[in-house]
Amino acid sequence: MALLNLSGFGLGYALMRCWVRAVLCWGVTGALLWSVLPADPDGAAGGVVVGYLVALVLAAVDGAWAARRRAVGGSWRPVVAAGAGLVLLAVPAGGVVAYGSAQDEAVERMLLDRLERGDRSVETASGKSFAEARGDYRAALAVYRDLGEKHAGSRAGKLVPKRLDAYYEAVSAPYRRKELCEAIEPLTHLRTVPRSIDPKLLGDLAGYPDGPLAASLYACGVSKLGAAPKDGGDGDELGELLRTFPDSAQAGKVGPAVSRKISEQNRAVRGSDPCAARNTLRRLRTTALALPDKSVSALAGSADGGIRDGEYACGIAQFKDKRFDEARLTLTQFAATYKKDGRGARARDVAIAAEIAGSRAAAGKHLPPSGSPGGARMELVISNDAPDGVEILYTGPVTGRTSIKGCGSCRTYSGISASLSACKAGGKSYPKVTLRLPAGEYHFLYKHRGGATRTVVSSYADGSKIQPGYRYTGCTYVSSTPSLGIGPADSVSNT
Repeated sequence: MALLNLSGFGLGYALMRCWVRAVLCWGVTGALLWSVLPADPDGAAGGVVVGYLVALVLAAVDGAWAARRRAVGGSWRPVVAAGAGLVLLAVPAGGVVAYGSAQDEAVERMLLDRLERGDRSVETASGKSFAEARGDYRAALAVYRDLGEKHAGSRAGKLVPKRLDAYYEAVSAPYRRKELCEAIEPLTHLRTVPRSIDPKLLGDLAGYPDGPLAASLYACGVSKLGAAPKDGGDGDELGELLRTFPDSAQAGKVGPAVSRKISEQNRAVRGSDPCAARNTLRRLRTTALALPDKSVSALAGSADGGIRDGEYACGIAQFKDKRFDEARLTLTQFAATYKKDGRGARARDVAIAAEIAGSRAAAGKHLPPSGSPGGARMELVISNDAPDGVEILYTGPVTGRTSIKGCGSCRTYSGISASLSACKAGGKSYPKVTLRLPAGEYHFLYKHRGGATRTVVSSYADGSKIQPGYRYTGCTYVSSTPSLGIGPADSVSNT
């Protein structure tokens, strides 16, 4: 009876017609089946199995005890009952084996579901930019790594190599579309994959990104040579190429590409937009100096001449375009930087004319003459009736600047009578300067530096016509009346 009860069907109780106990056995077995079916990948709960085994043992012990006190039908012999019990024990044993197979199949299905989730992540990521899809790609790779390394013998694990082929194809899609700048980041990512997954799963894929990445770095870097940061020119694609693939065919092309670009811009400074060419050359020089290959960084010097020529040509072009403040700064910087350049004097003259033109547009109608005219020169004597010094800039047939020191005993005028009183005090000696100018139309800018710190500059622009045979005098003064400002009180006398 004990063996018959161990089958889990309560047959021992049934033979003895102990129907209540038999029903209890059936209920316990039914509860077990209800809790473990269908098979779960994690198997049956340990407590359920242990509880069921304890129930079977108790049923067997109880059945054996009850059989000793109760007779079973005469046709049944103890040996036959024992044999039947042993045979029936095969039922739960077979059930265990069947459940194990069902559990294995559940595990396989679970792994295949996980593989499908990884595939969906790749599919989702393929419709986004790599920056947006990075998380999806990482999630998919984690799935493939887990299946390929921890469940290599499963049906899902055996499919991982093909999934990795699809993964690499999806990530490198920008390269195949010839979007080479966009391809750099995903291809760089693919180079790191062998560090996080068994290289045996990758096979030839492990070395695949090197060639496409080198080609992308070169093509993208060359396309950005000399570009402004707003146009993507602040990248380091060529530097990355030379550091990562120094022996590649693409690395060998970097020097010639940089040299061609510099030569192209050296010619462009003589074209219609010298300022842009100069700026491009400056960026090319910076790029070349930053590259790790000494033979390439040495090319930076070949941009110097073009930068110098471009600086001068840019200032002249800015003056012609009426961008007088920019022209003044550019040409002043040129003269200060290239002190030995023969164009320095000309640059200073144009810078002076540009500064005057900033206050008096007529001074910027045309560039100042490049040479001094011959013939007679007239005197222009300018006195300073102001407590602070004055700088005088002039342009016309000749261009230049001069200065007069301050008049210590002079004062700032007020009211409308300033122009009538300036430089007319009897017996007073005013600081003065004498200019010898050829005849022609002139434009002047008077710059008084005043205030407690002598850093406040007041300016006044005016024009005068110098005629042959005359001696000219002028006076500068400072008035506190805003409408008067400062300016010359010119008088002319026949010589």
